[in-house]
This record gives sequence, C-alpha cells and structure tokens, in this order.
Amino acid sequence: MDNTFSDNEQIGIVSTFSELVYTHFQGAMNAICWHRNLVGDFNEIVSKLHLKENVTEVSIEDLLALQLSEKGNEAREIILSDIQLLTDFGALPSLNLLKSYERDEEFDFISTDVYSYHVDRSPILTDTFLCTYHGTASEILPNDQVEQKILIPEIRDKLKKLHNGPEEEFEDFLKDYFFDLHYQPKPNAEPVSLKAGHLWRLAVDHPEQQVLPCVHRAPIENDSEYRLLLIC
Repeated sequence: MDNTFSDNEQIGIVSTFSELVYTHFQGAMNAICWHRNLVGDFNEIVSKLHLKENVTEVSIEDLLALQLSEKGNEAREIILSDIQLLTDFGALPSLNLLKSYERDEEFDFISTDVYSYHVDRSPILTDTFLCTYHGTASEILPNDQVEQKILIPEIRDKLKKLHNGPEEEFEDFLKDYFFDLHYQPKPNAEPVSLKAGHLWRLAVDHPEQQVLPCVHRAPIENDSEYRLLLIC
C-alpha cells in the first residue's frame, strides 16, 4: 500500500469499483482512490494512437482498431472495462491522449487554466472521476493548504479593476468567469500525485455536497511524453 495515500486523511482508499462510487465523502476526505497495480503495456497503446491535436479524444473504436501485443491487449482490456463500469454507473467517460492543455495567458496576475489548482463545479450533485494510464498524473492539495485566489488582496484588487462595474455584481462576475474556482498553494504546501493506474473520485463544488470540493490540477507534462487520461 502506498504510504503517501494511506497516511493522508484527505484520501480514502478502496479496493473495488463499487466501494469507489458508493463510499461517502466525510470530514477532510474529499478524494477516494481505487488503489490498483495495473498489468499491461499502456505505453504501447500510446505509441500506436495518433495525436490529432494537443488534446485528442480516443474512441472505443480507435482502441479496438489497434494491433497490439499480449501486454498491450491487457492494457486495452483494462481501459475498456473502466469505460464500461463508469458508463454503466451513469457517467460519461472520455479517454484523452494529451500532449498539453491550452494555457491561459490572458492575465498576468491570475491563471484559470487546468494547470492552476482549482475545483470542479457542477449544476448537479456528481463527482469527478479520473485515471492516468500513462504519463504524469494529476495532483491534489488539502483544502487547508490553499487560499482562494479571489481572496488574496492584490489579486482581488486587480479583479475589481477588471470588472469595472457595480459592487453588487462583482461576486457574480467572479463566478461567471470561473475566477472563484482557482486556488493558490500556501507556503510549504505538499501536493500529492494521484499516480498512474489508480481510478479516483474527487468531490466537486455543489450546494448539496457534504465536504469541501477537492483542489487539484493537471501536471506539467514530461517532454516528449504523452498522457493517456480517462476523465468524467
């Protein structure tokens, strides 16, 4: 068992998909990990897929069309099984081959791309599921190790100048442009890598959610290495 996970009160560890989807978030725990040691050659799958743009969605048909070795086929069967489990549960999983995400360079004082620590918001009470099969994995931080960017005085002041409207509309402006979803790590914050192979469930921002949403970010990709990520 990975001590990074087992000693972390933010993370619940389970051993089945059923436990993953039905275990309740509680207290500081807003991330649940189906801890797995996957077999198979996921690198072979990545090497045979075609990157059409920086983020390319891979269909089941794309996977099935690949000519794979025995180890590559084992990896493919795992991915197909995960997609089926999540689909049967009612989720809409997307398998992505990633070179990089688009960067937000519009403002020099606040970033709102997925490389910035952020939470997901949903109009319905749901969760974020993700699994990195190949490449660098996403990171999470405990909520007490981050500060909401819109509450940092110098950032807030610049956002008010950017808004340049009535004070009573400022909070709506922050939500409309998703500024309120992004967080700054505190000094000495200790990010946790979600690591390859594990299937994760992260709490989202919703009024009926019983815990704080999970703060996470996409990793900076390794040079010349694509990520293979299942997310919904």
